[in-house]
Amino acid sequence: MSCDPARPDPLLPNSLLPSSLLQGEHYRLTPLTPRVIRLEWSPSGRFEDRPTTFAVHRDLPVVDHRVEETGTGVRVTTDFFILDYDRGPFSTHGLSAEVRGGVSDYHSVWRYRQDLSLPADRRMQAEGRAGRGRLDGNMGGAARTLDVADGPVDLDPGVVSELGYAVIDDSASMILDDRGRLCAREAEPGYLDLYLFAGGHDHVGTVADLFAISGSQPLLPRFALGNWWSRYHRYDEAEYLTLMDRFEAEGVPLSVAVVDMDWHLTDIDPGYGSGWTGYTWNRELFPDPAAFQAELHRRGLAVTLNVHPAEGVRAFEEAYEPMCRALGRAPSGSPIAFDVTDRAFMDAYFGVLHRGLEKLGTDFWWVDWQSGPYSRTAGMDPLWVLNQGHYDDSAARMERGLTFSRYAGPGSHRYPVGFSGDALITWRSLAFQPRFTAAGANIGYGWWSHDIGGHLDGFRDDVLATRWVQFGVFSPITRLHSSSSRFSGKEPWRFSQPGQRSMIEHLRLRHRMLPYLNAMNLHAHRDGRSLVEPVYYQDHSPQAYRYLDEYLFGSQLLVAPIVVPNDPVVARGHADVWLPSGRWTDIVTGRSYRGGRSHRMWRDLMSIPVLLRAGGFLPLVAEGESLDARELFPELEVLVAAGADGRFELDEETADDQWQTTVLELSATEGRLTITRPDRDRSGRVEWTLTLLGLASRSGARFEVEGGELMGVEEADGRTRLRLRSTGGTMVVRSAVLATTGQPETLAAVEELLAAAQTGFVLKDTIYRLVAEQGAAALNAVTSVGRYPLGHLAEVHDYDLATPELVSALTEILAD
Repeated sequence: MSCDPARPDPLLPNSLLPSSLLQGEHYRLTPLTPRVIRLEWSPSGRFEDRPTTFAVHRDLPVVDHRVEETGTGVRVTTDFFILDYDRGPFSTHGLSAEVRGGVSDYHSVWRYRQDLSLPADRRMQAEGRAGRGRLDGNMGGAARTLDVADGPVDLDPGVVSELGYAVIDDSASMILDDRGRLCAREAEPGYLDLYLFAGGHDHVGTVADLFAISGSQPLLPRFALGNWWSRYHRYDEAEYLTLMDRFEAEGVPLSVAVVDMDWHLTDIDPGYGSGWTGYTWNRELFPDPAAFQAELHRRGLAVTLNVHPAEGVRAFEEAYEPMCRALGRAPSGSPIAFDVTDRAFMDAYFGVLHRGLEKLGTDFWWVDWQSGPYSRTAGMDPLWVLNQGHYDDSAARMERGLTFSRYAGPGSHRYPVGFSGDALITWRSLAFQPRFTAAGANIGYGWWSHDIGGHLDGFRDDVLATRWVQFGVFSPITRLHSSSSRFSGKEPWRFSQPGQRSMIEHLRLRHRMLPYLNAMNLHAHRDGRSLVEPVYYQDHSPQAYRYLDEYLFGSQLLVAPIVVPNDPVVARGHADVWLPSGRWTDIVTGRSYRGGRSHRMWRDLMSIPVLLRAGGFLPLVAEGESLDARELFPELEVLVAAGADGRFELDEETADDQWQTTVLELSATEGRLTITRPDRDRSGRVEWTLTLLGLASRSGARFEVEGGELMGVEEADGRTRLRLRSTGGTMVVRSAVLATTGQPETLAAVEELLAAAQTGFVLKDTIYRLVAEQGAAALNAVTSVGRYPLGHLAEVHDYDLATPELVSALTEILAD
């Protein structure tokens, strides 16, 4: 599909033209922000001013920069970079940029197409060895799919780099014409369109520039933040609704019902091709599709259907004749080809084919495009057209648009949610997903949805399945999924204890976190901060760029999924965690950790490390309240971490799609906690529960309340829980204990560890006695226990030795 020719009329406003540029006959340099400059080279001198899939906004405020002639060309200087260019064809020697600010000792100079490899790197590459990875320091962005990946895949570049610079090549991307339709760029050979991001270690600012140029992440519908149920299985209506009943009976909340491809006819005459593509409900399985979807809606579930559009519309489809009429052709029985380059077809694709199905109750579509980036026109990627079209079509029908599809390239964040593909059920597959998810923030792609629990092949491992669900609950989107194998379903009750209980508790926790998640939904849209971000967004130490299996989860939490099997002796799994400076408290164990250092954290199957920053707040739906995602203002339990001053703005949406803000503040130095309600508080919320973590144990501590009354105080498991009733306006809690810090009872934690450890009883008794007598000093003695006989026999047994893993788990408890 060719674009409509650009016209100098109001349909192409001047606001789409860059406001500051440096231009020669064949080049154009456009500083867009203090961190970003656009670099174009055109053999014919024709430059592109239309928006592209990546760059939809170039009409940004004029950048404060300096331009000067040099002996070899031109120099552009901003607060973040110094760019030198010789005004010739882009070359390694003629185009470079130095990142300012001392990002590194000698590597923070970008050169066009520079080769940073050493002979050793090239040798390792020839031998198939991993080597040093990306030498330009780029921390990666996203990939089109994780289909059949058993472990890492190569990521397309993001805009974040340890060395402070990154380049997005926009030379071949599609453009948007005057009507906002995607079409092939048809650039001349040799044309280059590069965006150099040179923000140093200001990663947050760099990504903000990405959003300024490429558009913000949209607000998601609230229901998208809850639990999704998905399975490739030949359900019928009765089986699906019975399954929903079982989830409700087990206390597992859901907010999205996914119906995979068997909703439509799949067993078709082979003369039509495969049954992979379909648009006609299978009424043997779903006799009344409208009633079925209405019942799911009644239960508070949004509905999405899977569609593989590649084979077009064939004569057996109910929509075949209406599609023929819309296209002005006779219903001859010949198939209607799927063709993204045919605008008439695409109009009918949405306005006839999908609209008819949406009238039966479908809320949004799972677009399962697996047929590559090819169409009848070079440069027209069907995935891009589908993503934009389905999202925009959804946004025209719903208050907030939504689609569910694979990543198509930079700019894809404007069309959430992302489907990462068919994951293999292996530890290697799980181990890659946390770092893959966090890296998405580097290209603004903040709403990944993975096959939680895996989809294809692999093996049964209840620990693996449980760890995957735990990660999934602390992912952007929580979607359980599995294949049609009768043995691989992800219903929690299929698994043994304690994994079953852990899965259910975590899936309930996901819905308890909805107030926090929806506040972060607004934060992502308004402030450009993805829900999941790498830790190096906050901490620029070298370690932060190495510990990639952890991430920031919103503004308050750091999460470290456990992606390795449990140790057979300790009976726990571990995560190696680098903590930024400050104090961090685990919301489950209550144990606090000092930042600016690494920790190996051990957890049984009931939790993973989820750490709340000092002075942080985590609002949760209170225990006993409804976990229906439609409830906008449930009663709250707010977790509060001691150790520093902190402030959190709880943004909540109202029934009329407005937002209100409640401000939570902790002054640890003054022993004061304040809840400031909005002027026109629509929540009707009167009662609050505050759960204080990381305080010094002080039985009988006194609390004074202004603007409310204290209904009760409970102290257990290293937590202090306050029940409060507001009398209106601002509520202030004062207590000397709010200025303290402390740890849960150490000996009890050691006893719990030893009780589950699969090792010798005499060893356990000896370690317990040493800890009871010596506290943290016992660690030195523990390492030598068992080297000599411990029991009644004059023999040394392996089970009487403290393994390194057991010593490590004890160190976590005793060392701080």
